[in-house]
Amino acid sequence: MNYPTLEDAVGKTPLARLQRIGAADNATRNNIILGKLEGNNPAGSVKDRPALAMIKHAEERGEIKPGDTLIEATSGNTGIALAMAAAIKGYRMVLIMPEDLSIERAQTMKAFGAELLLTPKSGGIEYARDLAMSMQADGKGKVLDQFANFDNPRSHYESTGPEIWADTHGKVTHFVSAMGTTGTISGVSRFLKEKNPAIQIVGAQPSEGSRIPGIRKWPEAYMPAIYDPRHIDQVTQVSQLDAEDMCRRMAREEGIFAGVSAAGACWVAQQLSQTVRDAVIVFIVCDRGDRYLSTGIFPA
Repeated sequence: MNYPTLEDAVGKTPLARLQRIGAADNATRNNIILGKLEGNNPAGSVKDRPALAMIKHAEERGEIKPGDTLIEATSGNTGIALAMAAAIKGYRMVLIMPEDLSIERAQTMKAFGAELLLTPKSGGIEYARDLAMSMQADGKGKVLDQFANFDNPRSHYESTGPEIWADTHGKVTHFVSAMGTTGTISGVSRFLKEKNPAIQIVGAQPSEGSRIPGIRKWPEAYMPAIYDPRHIDQVTQVSQLDAEDMCRRMAREEGIFAGVSAAGACWVAQQLSQTVRDAVIVFIVCDRGDRYLSTGIFPA
């Protein structure tokens, strides 16, 4: 008998209907809002899917083999997922991340055996991305490059999108996702649009001056190569204050303990719900709230 491995635990995450947040308006308009609980993945986020996919397909193409060094610039969740995937597959993992990200994320990466290289806060993730490519050019390892690696959206096209379609019995009318690397929204939107072109795809981006971990509005020079705007119908801005408030509300009112980017997508889903009727709106709950405890978002 072939028993499952940890890889087999990635994906197949549940949908959970919001019961209290916006309940009156949703009932009046006959809308249902569903969160896809990606924090249920083994390493705790939606990034488990592309992390394993990028390594798996790179191995199939002969680009890497166990024992090699992998390098990646990350703002957090991809780094944790890659650290887990590298531990499963037998790689040395070097992660480059800005120094101002939460201590829980850094500690979790180290727990999986990854090596961390912290970069100045002032340089942001853009500096970390440049440094990763420079290290690859110097022969220090292979950059999987979540921002330009089409195995990232492919993983969502092959798993996340089909799960949403199946679990809503094809009744999903709107899909909302935070936009970071844009892998999730690009992959899911492509699948859902193939099933039903009328499904509306909405991205969540931070408003001017807002810092929301996991959501970015990229400078043109750093726009992820995997971003495919053809299947995205609308991009909605969410403020840091609104996202953080929704983060606390999700925990208190729904029992969904999630991060700020997930809350930003939830806020956008709620705004969307006020403009439509008879809708089934699915948003991505990208990770869990326990990796944000040190940031002060949640009450002490």
